[in-house]
Amino acid sequence: MLNQKDILSTIEMIDQQHLDIRTITMGISLLSCCDPDPKRACEKIYEKITRYAEKLVKTGEDIEREFGIPIVNKRISVTPMALVAGASETEDYVPFALALDRAAHTCGVNFIGGYSALVQKGMTNADEKLIRSIPEALARTELVCSSINVGSTKAGINMDAVALMGRIIKDTAKATEAQDGLGCAKLVVFCNAVEDNPFMAGAFHGVGEAEKVINVGVSGPGVVHHALQAVKGQPFDVVAETVKKTAFRVTRMGQLVAQEASRRLDTPFGIVDLSLAPTPAIGDSVARILEEMGLETCGTHGTTAALALLNDAVKKGGVMASSSVGGLSGAFIPVSEDEGMIAAARQGTLCLDKLEAMTCVCSVGLDMIAVPGDTPAETISAIIADEAAIGMVNCKTTAVRLLPAPGKKVGDTIEMGGLLGSAPVMPVHPESSADFIARGGRIPAPMHSLKN
Repeated sequence: MLNQKDILSTIEMIDQQHLDIRTITMGISLLSCCDPDPKRACEKIYEKITRYAEKLVKTGEDIEREFGIPIVNKRISVTPMALVAGASETEDYVPFALALDRAAHTCGVNFIGGYSALVQKGMTNADEKLIRSIPEALARTELVCSSINVGSTKAGINMDAVALMGRIIKDTAKATEAQDGLGCAKLVVFCNAVEDNPFMAGAFHGVGEAEKVINVGVSGPGVVHHALQAVKGQPFDVVAETVKKTAFRVTRMGQLVAQEASRRLDTPFGIVDLSLAPTPAIGDSVARILEEMGLETCGTHGTTAALALLNDAVKKGGVMASSSVGGLSGAFIPVSEDEGMIAAARQGTLCLDKLEAMTCVCSVGLDMIAVPGDTPAETISAIIADEAAIGMVNCKTTAVRLLPAPGKKVGDTIEMGGLLGSAPVMPVHPESSADFIARGGRIPAPMHSLKN
């Protein structure tokens, strides 16, 4: 039973500690929209999305107003588009992205995810067509997000897809050069992608999901940071317990919103994703949580251990608060979206290699990192391969969202605004990985993938 103290504490978390519902995401299956005629398929896609998600934004706004809980984003995720477009007799998949964008604008959502392909073991003709269309698709749309899964613990790593994605990321940066390569902020490369992730740019509606579903993403770095200020100097057992209790309270709020949205939209409730997703706002930073544990600057020795504790405690607290915790759930470390990470990167304490080490113990991976515009495609592919290897061997989701900034060099800054923030351009190793990437083929799955 909630008492007055609990209620006042929650109000304080919302008013002063940046607690919010980061997103209500409606997942929609588009498998019924497959059609040999691409024009007809696009019409079906637009019609189905706008019919199912017609009241999504209004419902989110109503809940926000009635409960006094900020809901920052309302989003849609759809079936990986390569699976839908593959039924159509066409070489040009950009119209499918345009249909998604038009539907998203009609529904009034912030983003729509699912311009995606799953190629961890190999690429179909449809997968390759979609991947090669990404630069133009993201340049010609505003709200569409794209994701490609290039590896998994069960299948290994598709190095041909990894090599291709390095070139695609470079082409996407060039196609959106006037916006500092903004298209790359809407493109993520996964290993072990999950089917119920409500966060962009990686959200898609998996084939194992229902016809439609509501997934909610909650975020509360500021709340956790504030809670840790009360246990300064105390042992890590106390730190972990404090984070767990805080995560429990945050997840309960997410569960309430998710169930209410599910009821009002007559859509099954999927999961609550409790991910500490930061924003550029002061006081809403994962880096500052790690520094509150005793690190002078995020990125110094001890950072990986602190992040491991944080990620584990968040998951434990969330699981106790909801029987439907899913998605990614843990701690995100996107450089451009976290003011503490930005400060540490500018100082030089936080580098790409340290970020890679941190991805072994966080929720996702190398996220929203700006690199020089002249970074070779093979270097980007090699970074993807390294990150996919971490995910494959450790049976976890990892991802890469790199921003090769056209015309920018190390020390420059790119500005994207809003939740995407700004990013200092970080150095990459100058030595070539071209011969490594040129080998192609597939890195086999690890021995522990054989669990049947």
